[in-house]
Amino acid sequence: MTVAQKRSPASKLENNFLSNLQKQFPELFPPAIALAVFIAIWQLFSWTPGATLPGPIQVIQDTWILILYPFYDKGGTDKGLFWQIFASLQRVAISYTLAAIVGIGLGILIGVNKTMSKALDPIFQLLRTVPPLAWVPISLAALRQNEPAALFVIFITAIWPILINTAVGVKEIPSDYNNVAKVLQLSKKEYFINILIPAALPYIFTGLRIAIGLAWLAIIAAEIVMSGIVGIGFFIWDAYQNNNVSEVILALVYIGVVGLILDKLMAALQNWILPEQK
Repeated sequence: MTVAQKRSPASKLENNFLSNLQKQFPELFPPAIALAVFIAIWQLFSWTPGATLPGPIQVIQDTWILILYPFYDKGGTDKGLFWQIFASLQRVAISYTLAAIVGIGLGILIGVNKTMSKALDPIFQLLRTVPPLAWVPISLAALRQNEPAALFVIFITAIWPILINTAVGVKEIPSDYNNVAKVLQLSKKEYFINILIPAALPYIFTGLRIAIGLAWLAIIAAEIVMSGIVGIGFFIWDAYQNNNVSEVILALVYIGVVGLILDKLMAALQNWILPEQK
């Protein structure tokens, strides 16, 4: 007589982890190889005579304390990388939320009103081409303080893709949808909730996903030229002034990782709300 043995929960979790890892392996293997090749080439170039940039090995050696202790806080701007990034993310969250609210609202207004679209489109097209750094002196002159100036730079940079994509999404609503709304005699509220928003939502998410990357770029640009504020941008500028190139490179790696995470989170949110667009 054979006795069936129950599998322990730990073994089940281990098997599930291994199976998921095997499924993800084809997608993880190519970028891992590319990253290894890039690091190897970078290290080789750092060993060439006359090279001024440190290689990955030297960067790790020079910044080992920062890597091991990201949560230290000695007051003022002397904080670990976690707090530097956290402060920047707070600014991005505030300004990005405002940009999303204002951008979606103005985009819908422009999309449904042709007169408003003709009147405001040239202004928007002009302002959206201004780079984030160009807004810094204007925001400092108008607001007189670093913190609100940084928030404004993020806001004015992130709003344009949200606004423009929302307007395009509203304008691209199929005529059949509008005809059905007229036949059913839907009120403005019902049309807005049941037709306009669902039809424009893919375009809105496209703008939101582009804007989150621009917002993260804008805060780095704003903080670099604003002194005395905690943030990863100011950390880079301070490290450069003190000739700590390895710290600059480490901060760039952190910035890239955080930007990638923000993009993936926005993509996951889009796939969750719009699974048919996945």
